[in-house]
Amino acid sequence: MAKSKFFRVCVEGDTTDGRQIKREWIEQIASTYDPAKYGARVWLEHLRGVLPDSPFKAYGDVTAVRAEEIEIDGHKRLALYAQIDPTPDLVRLSKERQKIYTSAEVDTNFAKTGEAYLVGLAITDSPASLGTEVLAFASAHPEANPFAARKQQPENLFTAAAEIALEFEPEPVPADTLLARVRELFSRRSPADDRRIADIGEAVEALAGHTASLAVTLESEREARAREITALKADLDALSARLADLTAALDQAEAPHPRRPAATGGAGAVLTDC
Repeated sequence: MAKSKFFRVCVEGDTTDGRQIKREWIEQIASTYDPAKYGARVWLEHLRGVLPDSPFKAYGDVTAVRAEEIEIDGHKRLALYAQIDPTPDLVRLSKERQKIYTSAEVDTNFAKTGEAYLVGLAITDSPASLGTEVLAFASAHPEANPFAARKQQPENLFTAAAEIALEFEPEPVPADTLLARVRELFSRRSPADDRRIADIGEAVEALAGHTASLAVTLESEREARAREITALKADLDALSARLADLTAALDQAEAPHPRRPAATGGAGAVLTDC
């Protein structure tokens, strides 16, 4: 399953028991969170089921967090963003627009380190209950907080719920997996498909054989034409040489009889030998 893109899970400010998320808590969570040390899981309405097929089973894991300053109503506030590795059930819920709000579970003194840590993340469809109404109620009666029983430790706090839009990063498909999937697609065929594939194979083989034979014939003819052209060129060169020799010999040969002097004519008189 592909991981989600980073989304905002809480902002410095209100919690469900009337306290305030401090800026330094978000900074501490961003700098100390490590799934290898303690991995925060995604829970339905902050409830942790015992059975793996329960509706209150885990719906994924928080893989990374980061802090980012944002502006709300003209005021700068520090927000905590999380990236999760969801289960298929959470992906399905997100597509169905169910449980579209999240509430962070924060331990302000994690493992007695004196620093805050993200210990869980809840998905919910009741932002008012986790936000305005409970906040107002808890401020006056913190001991009667309806979410007290859902906390891992009494001093932990739940943040006010914030709406999210889960977007998932595409997961690259390994080349060997892609090849296996292609092979699987080609393996899904009926006996009729096998006969057609065999016929196509025979036709392809016959065409390949004819093409190879034709290629050999064309190559032989090309070589024969090349030899003929070479022979004709040699004959032409020999004839040209002989013609050049004959022309040179004729230019140098003397005439067999002396030439008659050129007639110069008389003074216009016609002489008759009587």
